[in-house]
Amino acid sequence: MSFQCAATLAAFSLFALGGVARAQATAPASTDATVSADNGEPNSLLAPAAAGDAQAQFALGNYYFENRYVELEYARALAWYRKSAAQGFAAAQDQLGNMYQNHTGLPQDYQRAVSYYRLAANQGYRLAQYHLAGMYKAGLRVHRDYKQALAWYRKAADQNLADAEEEMGYFYQSGLGVKRDYAQALSWYHRSASHGSTNAENQLGYLAEEGLGQAQNYAEALSWYEKAAEQGNAQAQENIGYMIQHGSGVPQDFAKAMDWFNKAAVQGNGDAMNQLGWMYQYGQGVRADSAKALSWYQLSAGQGNVHGERNVEDFTSDLEEQGGGAWQNATTAAHDAVIDQAQRWVNIRDLRGRIDAVESDALYQEDLASQLEHMDKGKTDRVSKLFKAMGSVGAVKYHVLAAKDREDAARLRDQLAQLENQ
Repeated sequence: MSFQCAATLAAFSLFALGGVARAQATAPASTDATVSADNGEPNSLLAPAAAGDAQAQFALGNYYFENRYVELEYARALAWYRKSAAQGFAAAQDQLGNMYQNHTGLPQDYQRAVSYYRLAANQGYRLAQYHLAGMYKAGLRVHRDYKQALAWYRKAADQNLADAEEEMGYFYQSGLGVKRDYAQALSWYHRSASHGSTNAENQLGYLAEEGLGQAQNYAEALSWYEKAAEQGNAQAQENIGYMIQHGSGVPQDFAKAMDWFNKAAVQGNGDAMNQLGWMYQYGQGVRADSAKALSWYQLSAGQGNVHGERNVEDFTSDLEEQGGGAWQNATTAAHDAVIDQAQRWVNIRDLRGRIDAVESDALYQEDLASQLEHMDKGKTDRVSKLFKAMGSVGAVKYHVLAAKDREDAARLRDQLAQLENQ
C-alpha cells in the first residue's frame, strides 16, 4: 500500500484549490443586466420582448432557462437569447457563450463561445471579460495565454467583479503571466473578499496557514476559513476539517473534523470525501469500516479527485491481498445517511448534466431538419421540387432523432424530480 501520501497530499490540495475549487462554474444566466419577471411569471415580459426590447428578451430567456429542468424550455430560452444577442445586448451574448462552452442547449463549441464572449467583452461587459479570460487561461479554442487572461481579468476586476479580483490574486500567487508577488495576491484577495467572494476568503486562509507573504498564523487562517465556511464554501469547510483532523494550530478532534468533512462532502467536495474515506479506513474518531471507507473513496474519485482515485486503487489492492472475505465485506452496501446525501447530490448534478446534453442534441437535430426542409431556397422550380423532396426525406430522420432525445430528456427529468423531492 502507498497510503502514506494521502494525508500529505490532502495538505497539498489546499494549494491546488487555486485550480480546482476556483474553476469556472457554469453560469446559468448573467446577472449584471437583468429584468425580472413579476412574481416569477413571464407574462410581464412577453409584450416588450415581442416588441423588440432586448433587455426584456434576455430576461425572458432567463426565465425559461432557469426552469429548464422542470418544463424543458430550452428552445424558448435559446430563441429569446438569440433575439436579444442579435441586437447586440451584451448579457445575452455572454449567456450564449456560456451555453456553447458548457453544452447547455447548444452543441459544445468553444470557437463560438469565444466569439460571443468577445462580442460582449468588447462592449465592456465584465462577466464576458471574465469568461473570455477563463478561455485564455484554460486554452479553450484559443492559445493558452496567461498574459491575455490576466489582461481580461483586470478589465473585469476594474469593474469590481469579485470573481475576477480573486483570479487576479491567484495569478499573482501562482506567478501566471506575471512575477509571483504574495503582497499583490493578498491585496487582490482582500479586495475580492470585500466584494463578497468566499473563494477569496478561503485563499486568504490558505496564505495565512502557510505563511505566504506574511507570518504563519493559524488563528487568522481559521478565521478566514470560518467566514467562507459560514457562507457554504465547501472547500473552506474541508480546510477547517483538515486543520482539526491534524491539530494544525487547533486541538486535534476527529469528531469535529468529521463534522466539517461531512458538510463539505454533501456539497460534492472531493477532498472532503477522500478524507472521510481515510478516517473510516484507519478508524480516526470512528470505528474502522472498510465499506464506508471504500464508498467515500469511490465518491471522491467520481468527482475527478486524484487522491480519491489513487486511494480507490491502493485500498482495493490491499483488500484483495488480505483475502478472507475482506473485499466482499468492503463492497457490501454502506448504510450511512451522509453517504446517501452525498450520493444524492452527485446524482442530481449528473442528471442535470445529462438532461442538458440530451436537450442540446435534440435542438441540434431539429436545426438540421429545418436546414434540410429549406434547402430548396433560391433554386429554379424544377430543381426546387427535387431539393424539397430530398430535404423532406432527410428531415424526417432528424425529427425522429430529436423526438427520441426529448423522450430521453423527459424520462431523466422525471428521475430528477423524484430525487429533488426526496
